Amino acid sequence: MIVHLQGILESKEPGRVVLDVNGVGYELAIPLSSFDALPLEGNHARLLVAELIREDAHELVGFATETERRYFGLLTSISGIGPKLALAVLGGISIRELAIAAASNDTKRLSKIPGVGKKTAERIALELRGKLSKGELAEAAAAAAISGTGDAPTRAAPPSDAKLRDVFSALVSLGHRPDAAQAALAAAAPHIRPDDPVDEILRNILSGRWR
Repeated sequence: MIVHLQGILESKEPGRVVLDVNGVGYELAIPLSSFDALPLEGNHARLLVAELIREDAHELVGFATETERRYFGLLTSISGIGPKLALAVLGGISIRELAIAAASNDTKRLSKIPGVGKKTAERIALELRGKLSKGELAEAAAAAAISGTGDAPTRAAPPSDAKLRDVFSALVSLGHRPDAAQAALAAAAPHIRPDDPVDEILRNILSGRWR
């Protein structure tokens, strides 16, 4: 298995690069996010690699960061999402925005990505949300609550991301589903003051005061 390749960047264009590794040229597909991180042609470059081995093809996909490679793997593990569409998703939205869209079920944002229709956006949001860690969901849900994305209407919230993540984690640990916890947090966010302690915020949410 090829884990990474490093050598001279022989050529690059959006979606594709050729890397010369000790005289052997490797062609790799890449997301646009990785393309932006590449050096000029003729310079040394290092790319993390995902191998796609099929009966009729052996393809390499390169990534600038481990996070991009991981999300590519998560996306291609979703039913109906192949490598080409996964690369389109990574090129059409940042990793942070993708996590926020999944956590907040923001299918409208996902469906704006070229090649992603309404049904595909719904599938990505649902299945990706189930594949993210609790920490990733907490961070994304806090960001969604502050920015006002997702299904639950909200306004900009004054508390810090860290405080909202703590509240989200507490709700999940109490048995709330991540999507339900995010919706409750989004509804509460406009009412939270910077000096409100986490336990008080949690009590108000659980009591239904801010519904």
